[in-house]
Amino acid sequence: MTSLEQLPALVVLERIPIPVLAIGHDGSILFTNSAFAEMVGWEPDEILSRRFHEIFRKAPISESLLSAVHTLANMVVELAHQDGSVVRAMMSRSAAMRADDQFALATFQDLTEQLWEDER
Repeated sequence: MTSLEQLPALVVLERIPIPVLAIGHDGSILFTNSAFAEMVGWEPDEILSRRFHEIFRKAPISESLLSAVHTLANMVVELAHQDGSVVRAMMSRSAAMRADDQFALATFQDLTEQLWEDER
């Protein structure tokens, strides 16, 4: 337990084998792990230089970006892949849920191939 308590949160998030993304209230991408970067075909530092609307296609327009992110929770979202294609993924609810949180932290499950097969 002591080892877990001493492990920095960013190290844990990077080591999680599922895609993780943190989005700031201003639309900036605050964190991505390598699993998310691989899913969308970008290098992690390339994602960090992007904004919410550059990655999320067909995202709802809202006064509050965090409200828009919360609206997408538990839904299939369309993400822009580096090659121009669309990645369809189920986005989780944000792990940051307090009213004073200035970011959303979500995980993703890539459904692109499954949905493509189902649509055939």
